Amino acid sequence: MGTLLLCWQPIASTQELDASQTTLESEESARESLMSDVREYQRRIQDIEASGGAFAPGLTEDLLGLGLALQRNGDHEQAVKMFKRGIHLSRVNEGLYSRRQLALLQGEISSHIALGAFEAADERQRYLYRVQAKTLSDVTRGQALMQHALWQRQAYEAGIGEQPFTRLINMWSLYRLALTEFAQVDGDTSPTLLPPLYGMLRAQYLISGFVGETTTGQFRTGGVYGSEESQQIGYRSQAYKQGSAVIRAIYDVKIAHSDNDLQDTLDMLLMLGDWQLWHGKRNEAMATYAEIDGELAKNEAAQELREQLLGTPRPLPRLTGVRSLPEPISEQEGVLLLEFGVSDRGRVTDVVRLDDNVNNNDKAGDIISRLRRTTFRPRISDGMPVDTEGLRWAYDISAW
Repeated sequence: MGTLLLCWQPIASTQELDASQTTLESEESARESLMSDVREYQRRIQDIEASGGAFAPGLTEDLLGLGLALQRNGDHEQAVKMFKRGIHLSRVNEGLYSRRQLALLQGEISSHIALGAFEAADERQRYLYRVQAKTLSDVTRGQALMQHALWQRQAYEAGIGEQPFTRLINMWSLYRLALTEFAQVDGDTSPTLLPPLYGMLRAQYLISGFVGETTTGQFRTGGVYGSEESQQIGYRSQAYKQGSAVIRAIYDVKIAHSDNDLQDTLDMLLMLGDWQLWHGKRNEAMATYAEIDGELAKNEAAQELREQLLGTPRPLPRLTGVRSLPEPISEQEGVLLLEFGVSDRGRVTDVVRLDDNVNNNDKAGDIISRLRRTTFRPRISDGMPVDTEGLRWAYDISAW
């Protein structure tokens, strides 16, 4: 009897077995459908080659379809070959630069990334940029420039190439070019200008030495890649002025399309104050925060907003895509619990770890080190910065 008890395992319910079988059948059906698409494109390509030869113009579209089908099936090496052949045929039949190459290049880049071939992806990204510059116009060119700006940041984060800091300069320049394209089409105060403007501000935070949130939503603690010190110094000396101009441009666009002038003004002032404090211009920043506090103090109905904006310290930057720290979560959910203070100068003080999760000591040490280096917007009371003690923040360390 004892042996029987030791060998006994729970028997899955009929519903669980049926659900598992259904899932397997569904996955098998999906795989068969993908392979069916691959075989169909291969057949069509063979037919076109038989009647029109290896350079028949009609091959390009089916090579794109086959490449995408192989890509969906996870066969990225073969997909790259099909995309490259399609690009070559397009160049032979339609000239060096044609819009037909765009989808093929984008597909090839996606498969290179899936294979971890980032240098190859970067090279094709540069070629894609040249093709888009020759073939696109108006808004579509602006959108393409935005995509290339995002790639420059991703390449910077991945350390692709020998001059990483140049990636940030390229990122800034591409967003600025996109801004120009959108402004020419939609006007100087169009809402379409906001995405490139925010992109330019993110670029300036990165140029000024920020390290934190990545494009994947994770956080890192390393420094700026590369050692191009002279180039970095030159651009960083201009970062404060350029970032300030971008913030005011964001305000001009928002105020032109808003019914809430006060909210837009407060948002701009808060963004400007944070930018000033980030660059060590404490007197200017505190004057800006005091201006916000004064505006809100006049309105009894705005006291909740006043508390939300200025009633607790906030880590800088406070901009989506370049946050210095992830948002804290509840103590019950977090695996790392910290208590600390923030001085009236925005410096973190008296950090104490309260959890006893010994499995995460190394990562916890990295997070604590980053927290201590982070500049905070201090709590503002009656227009003045004040010390804050006893902040308790919990983190999910998987974000690091």
